[in-house]
Amino acid sequence: MIPALIIVAAIGVWAVVVYNGLVKLRVLGDNAWADIDVQLKRRHDLIPNVVEVVKGHAGYERGTLERVVEARTAAMSARAEGPEARGEAEGALSQALGRLFALAESYPDLKAGASYRQLQQTLVEVEDAIQNARRYYNAVVRDFNTAAQRFPSNILAGTFGFKAREYFHLEAATEAAVPDVQLDESHGKQ
Repeated sequence: MIPALIIVAAIGVWAVVVYNGLVKLRVLGDNAWADIDVQLKRRHDLIPNVVEVVKGHAGYERGTLERVVEARTAAMSARAEGPEARGEAEGALSQALGRLFALAESYPDLKAGASYRQLQQTLVEVEDAIQNARRYYNAVVRDFNTAAQRFPSNILAGTFGFKAREYFHLEAATEAAVPDVQLDESHGKQ
């Protein structure tokens, strides 16, 4: 009878340890997602200022600014969605911002403006913070998903409703594609 009680007690202790570990990883994941949300909100809040500074200079391309505003609106609308949908919307916003900054290269007076330079620097800092938060979140998700799928803890995870979490990918599909490089064979021939 005593060996059976020891086995039951050991299983109970194991279940508590595994359950608490899963809860800890879930809470860390929620916290990491909140960090991403804060950085994305900072990014969204900066974009109207960038658009206004660019608008203030003659020769801006209205279509580029409209695409940035539309992409920002779509990204803000995706806040309630999961990491995959949110990542797609944020990737589209990143592409629109990239086009806007490429456009700014054509206007030296815009690039030289202190307001524009400061906004661009702040956006670079926010982008770095987003990347760091994304890496941390994805690491926590990896650890959580591994713990929830590993035997025998997967039995407890399934029993208590711990479901796999989605990773947050900010890169656009076009950025992940291998570039097509074509070399001119006549180049370098004498």
